[in-house]
Amino acid sequence: MNLEAFWTNISSDLVGVGLKIIGAIALWIIGRWLIRFAIKLMNRWFKKTAIEPTLFVYARGVLGALLNIILVVAIFGFLGVETTSFAALLAGVGLAIGTAWGGQLTHFAAGFFIVVLQPFQVGQFISAGDITGTVEEIGLFTTTITRPDNVKTIVSNNTFFENPIENFSANPYRRVELVAQLDSSVDYKVAIDRLKAKLGQIENITTEPAPDVEVLELNPMGPVLAVRPYCAQDDYWQVYFDTNQAILDVCGSEGYPSPKQHYTIHQQAA
Repeated sequence: MNLEAFWTNISSDLVGVGLKIIGAIALWIIGRWLIRFAIKLMNRWFKKTAIEPTLFVYARGVLGALLNIILVVAIFGFLGVETTSFAALLAGVGLAIGTAWGGQLTHFAAGFFIVVLQPFQVGQFISAGDITGTVEEIGLFTTTITRPDNVKTIVSNNTFFENPIENFSANPYRRVELVAQLDSSVDYKVAIDRLKAKLGQIENITTEPAPDVEVLELNPMGPVLAVRPYCAQDDYWQVYFDTNQAILDVCGSEGYPSPKQHYTIHQQAA
């Protein structure tokens, strides 16, 4: 083979490889655009339905991952790579990753069960372990929670199945639990009536069930009243602070003395 024919063959091969690479790049760009377009269509469809946002976020992540895998396999097939061999290689890599990332797969499975069992949903106020806050997003492996101090916290999904979950938004109302310490000289029945009347003036407290104001316990200072109004989760802190203010107002307006410990000392003659 002469040198001219050799360079001709090399040039034609390089042109063919270059065209395939350009075609693969074009396929990648078009494929990525189609994936984004498909996810946008899914977004519009979900917005028109009453499907939970939690399920939407989870389905979007799964669909995006599957479409990207299909796109990569298609590009390898376009480049002439045997797709069956590539699928076997992908399965082997998946097995190795699954073995190495066994913990991550447990978080993935936990995320799936969160979507199916729905112990909580996006927008609800929950507590699990040492994390308390509003659920912002439930992802494939993690859940995003914004705490009451406005700090965003990322929690691995399996954490929720290792600890009890308290869902404060699941029921239509919750109870605010406060106490009022009275001096032993105070007529507790009058104090209960005054507090109930004052609680009736606070906004967003439910009338059914009605607030509870009862004697909780006795101690050396006097009776301790349980002051427990009920309200919706969104109104909890407003009712909490207003109830504290109501206790102070009643005790001040009635002139109740500051609670003091009272002891009776018996001296026995020698």
